[in-house]
Formats: sequence, C-alpha cells, structure tokens
Amino acid sequence: MMPRAGAPRVLTVAQLSNSVGDGAYYTCSALYFTQVVGLSPARLGVGLTLAWAIGSLAGVPLGHLADRRGPRGTAVLLALATAVAVASFLVIRSFVPFLIAVCLYATAQSGLAAARQALLAGLIAPAERTGVLAHAQSALNAGLAVGAGLGGLALAHGSRAGYLVVLAVDALSFVVCAAIMLRLPAVAPAARRVDDGPTMAVLRDRPYAVVTLLNAVLLLRMPLLSLVIPLWIALRAPQLTWLASALFVLNTLGVAFFQVRTARSVTGLRSASRAVRVAGAILLASCAVFALSAADLPLWVTATVLVAGATLQVVGEMKQSAGSWQIGFGLAPDERMGQYQGFFATSVAAARTLGPLLLTTTVVTWGVPGWLLLGGAFLAAGHAMGPAVRWARNNRPYALPESGAVTPHAAASG
Repeated sequence: MMPRAGAPRVLTVAQLSNSVGDGAYYTCSALYFTQVVGLSPARLGVGLTLAWAIGSLAGVPLGHLADRRGPRGTAVLLALATAVAVASFLVIRSFVPFLIAVCLYATAQSGLAAARQALLAGLIAPAERTGVLAHAQSALNAGLAVGAGLGGLALAHGSRAGYLVVLAVDALSFVVCAAIMLRLPAVAPAARRVDDGPTMAVLRDRPYAVVTLLNAVLLLRMPLLSLVIPLWIALRAPQLTWLASALFVLNTLGVAFFQVRTARSVTGLRSASRAVRVAGAILLASCAVFALSAADLPLWVTATVLVAGATLQVVGEMKQSAGSWQIGFGLAPDERMGQYQGFFATSVAAARTLGPLLLTTTVVTWGVPGWLLLGGAFLAAGHAMGPAVRWARNNRPYALPESGAVTPHAAASG
C-alpha cells in the first residue's frame, strides 16, 4: 500500500491521515446533523448540494492560487481551513451557520484536492504519477474503512458525545495532514510569462472540458454502492439489506489491495484511454448483472448476482480511476497544473451532486431499463474518451512550455 520512500510515501501518508477522519465523518454526519443539530433531511440535502456546487466552482481559482503561490503552502492552508470548518460543526445549532460552515468545508476540500494534485505533479516525475496516485487511493480506501469502523462505534453508542468525538477526530486528521505535507520539499510557483495567455486558460480549453464531462459520466458509478444498491436491495430483496454494507466493504478492500496492480499498465495517454474504454465495457457488464437481480430468483442466487455485479463494478472503477488520473495530468501544462486539476475535479463534484437524482430516477424507479441505460452511458463515455483525448492532445489553445518537462504530446507515447 505504500510507495517508495521520499515524496511519494509522504504524500500517501498525508492522504491516509485525513482519510481515517473522513471515514468516520461520512458514516456519522447525516445522523449528527439531523438528530443532534436538528436539521430536517430536506434542509440538509439543500445545504450539501449548494455547498458542493460552490466548492466545485472554487476549485479552479484555488488551483490557480496554488500555481501562482506554490502548491505546498496552499495545500497546507486549505487543509487547516478544512479542519476549522469541521471543528465549527461541533458548535453549530441552526441552518444558517451550518450552511456557512459546510460551504467553507466544500470549498476548502475542492481547493485542497487541486493543490495536492499540483504538489504531486511538482514533486513526482510524469511516469510515476499514476502509480503514486494508485498508492494514495489504496491508502485512502484503507483509511476510510478504519474510519468507518470508528464511526460505526459512535453510531452504536448513539450519544451526542460520540458524534462530537468523531468530528473532533476528523478535524484533527486534517491538522495532521497539514503537518505531514510540511515535510515535503517546497515547489516553486509557476513562472508568469508575458505571452502566458489568459489567466484562467482552462476555462477556454474546450477539448479538456469535453474530457472532463466524459469523466463525470463515468463517475456516476460513485453513488452506486453508497445509495443506489442499498435502495435497490431494500425494494427487491429486503431480506438482504445487510448485504449492502458487505458490498461496500468488498469495494473498499478491493481498491485497497488491487488499485496499485491495476494502475501498472497505464503509462501514458494511449494506455490510459484504453483503460477507460475497457472500464466502460466492464461497468456496462456490471449494470447488466445487477439488472439480473430484478428477476424472481432464490434468495441465495440473488445474493450471488449482487456480489458478482459489485465485483465487476470495482474492477471497472479501478480501471477508470487509473486511466482518468493519467489523462487529467497528461493533458495539463505543468505551469497551470493547479487550475487544470481543479477543473478536472469538477467531474467528481458533478457526479456527487447530480448522480443521486439521476440514478435513483433511472435505476431505482425504472428497474432493468434504467440499469441498461446507465450501462450504455458508461460504455459510450468510455469509447468516446479516446477520440476526446486525441482532440485535446492535438489542439492546444496555448503554447506549451519549452522546458525539460514532459508535455502532453510526449506523454502520449505510452
């Protein structure tokens, strides 16, 4: 789970440190805000949707700040801002303070993701980036699993004090993350040239926007295990509701143990596009298998079908993740890495914001046709990614730097 010593390992440990707190937070936050703070589920949903919409818009300017002021310092400040936002959850007791705090949380999280990617790009050679991200993703899933266990203890205890301990642990985890990142070498801010083009060049890069949109379609897989599958099981096989958590654990452990191995075959834009294309086909197969569980089958057969669908889903997820990491980095110029990573991360925000509504409508409501429609969307997006990457690689809206850094054209040789 850990990469070689040096910057790769420090980056991975930083990811692991705050993922434990996040795992506990994700497990308990909904019940804390509704049962302790007293928010209605509707207000909670509106607040989270608005916060992540604002956070996704903030990712590009905060990524640009990381480019101009240095990614390490920016990442440290944003990690501390996240800690402050989580700590403020301890004392809020009404909707307006909650809304302010959760908007700060989402904004800081979005900016932190962009700054961390820019920091990784500044410290890690292009050929190693996907491998380091695979290690970080494995550590992330392991940390989330541990954190979810801690959150489960708080849920079992059911007291306000237990929830407050979870929030305190999450806030502290971001302070620890900031301290770990301070151990990394500083990365110099990107040099600003006279002919550097528009400040927010990524907003004019239409090919990169298309690539990001296709990635958002593929990331609709994200709400499957956390939302859609539990609802699907509850409606189709209520005796198997316990299986939803088992499938989530299967996914988490699968990524933790096999993401690094899966990412080894991705070495450039060509192999990344191929991985995403294969991922689209596997995700289609996963949806088709999940659709089979709608049939009138013996309970043990239904359980077997659901496990098979979840297994295919995690394989497709790991393929898609490895390919998208390489694509997101390979098409971004080094001197604008922060703002490009901030823009690419909007695909995650879009999937988190729109995914629950889209998937509950298509899959839970429509049943088998909805599963097949979702699988068809995965397949189409996976196959469209290759042409979109070639378009983005061959039609840059600005001149690439002439330094010794590997350019998107050079990265395509993989």
